[in-house]
Order: sequence, then structure tokens, then C-alpha cells
Amino acid sequence: MKSIKFFLLVFALSIPFWILGTTAREFTKSLPVKLPISALMAVCPALAALLLVAKESKLRGVQALLKRVFDGKKVRDKRWFLLIIFLMPVVMLLAYGLMQLAGPPLPEAHTSLLAALLFCFVFFVGAIGEEIGWTGYVLAPLQHRWGALGASIILGVVWAIWHIIPYAQALHPPSWIVWQCISTVLLRIIMVWLYNHGGQSLLAMVLFHAMINVSTFLFPTYGSHYNPLVGAGILMAAVVVIAFFWKRPIIQLGPGGRPLRPSCKMGR
Repeated sequence: MKSIKFFLLVFALSIPFWILGTTAREFTKSLPVKLPISALMAVCPALAALLLVAKESKLRGVQALLKRVFDGKKVRDKRWFLLIIFLMPVVMLLAYGLMQLAGPPLPEAHTSLLAALLFCFVFFVGAIGEEIGWTGYVLAPLQHRWGALGASIILGVVWAIWHIIPYAQALHPPSWIVWQCISTVLLRIIMVWLYNHGGQSLLAMVLFHAMINVSTFLFPTYGSHYNPLVGAGILMAAVVVIAFFWKRPIIQLGPGGRPLRPSCKMGR
């Protein structure tokens, strides 16, 4: 029930942003990036979580949730940050290479350093707005009931559906949206695995989420030419590696959604 209330509130809070995105389509067309005005709905998961926490635990609960945004010390083995920060750039580089081999030549990347830094800042702030809700608030009750794999799939599906209207407002074709939604579910599976085995740090998930968007919008120029079908294939391979070859099952959790194994060691 807690997760259902949260999801319904997130969607309800997002409606004004979807309406704004519909009325501002001409403005979206003029931007160098395919990012609709409705992307400002990134604040909605955090707003929903904070409203519910305030009702449940008053000011103390709100403060505790906000403090988690910078809980990087929970990642005791700092090597996890290499995976958190560089996995998505590697995925996009692989996608770029595969698309170069399989189709017509892609343009060379020529995004400026200033634009890249601006993307890092904007998407980091946006990731805070999302992950306070997705990871900081609703993931624990989902994992307690469904386990890590079930929770990641449920959360990934909701996350994907929540993005469909902005994807359409960014003028992406239906096939692009379908494969991007599949990629979104796969990304959430990876994120839940990283979260559970990297120290359960909210900051780590904010960084990973930010790198998803930064990497996408630098491909190769402001997100142009990216084919989510290729990205989904690479992400599926990553999920297979995680699930079958890492020897640390993403479904192995104890009471309260906590990993049964030590959570901060890279090795077996």
C-alpha cells in the first residue's frame, strides 16, 4: 500500500508538467537537445516522498531522508564508484561503435566541455529529485515484499511508464519509446543490484542516474542518433553478467530488504 500511494502521488504531481510539455512543443523543437519541458517532472518523486514522509514521520523523517542524498561514506569499498560512474559511458561507447559498424556513419562527437559540465550539474540535480523517491523512499518496501529482482522490475516498469509522455513530447517515434522503456527497466535492475551490493548509498544511485543522462545526451552530439535497441542489447548483456556470472545473486535478500551477504566488497 505504501508503494502504491507513492506511485499514484508521483503520477498525480506529474500531470501539470505533462500539460506544460504539451503546450510547449514548439519550444522543444527549437532546443538542441530532445528534452521536453515536462522533464521538469524530475522533482515529483522527491516531492511525493517528502510529503509522505512528513505525514508518517514529521520533520525528523524528512531531515533523515534528505541527509541520505550525500551518504557516500556508506560505500566503504570506493572501487564501486568506478562502476557507478563509468558503466554508462562505456555502454554508450559500445553502442556508438556497434552503430558505426552496423549502419551509416555517425557524426563525430563535438559537444563542448562547457556543455558537458552543464549536463553534469543539471542531471545531477534532476537525479536527486528522482532518486530521493525511487531509491530513498519506495525501494525498501518493494524489496521487503518482492525481493530485489521483483522490486527492480516493478520499479523499472513504473519508471518507464512515467517517462512515456515526455518521450512522446520529445518527438521520438513509438519504436524508439518501446526500446527505451525496455532499457529503462534493465537500468533499474542494474541500479538495484549496485545499491544492494555497493553499500545501499543513495548518493551512489544519484550519481549513476546522472551518468545515464549525461552519457545519453553526449551521444554523439546532444543525444542525436542514439538507438535504444542497441543500448537495450548491451544492458541486457550486463544484466546477464550480473545475474549469472558475478556469483552474487540480486535476489538474495533478508528481512527488510537487506542483503544477506556483506554489501561492500567487490570480490566473492
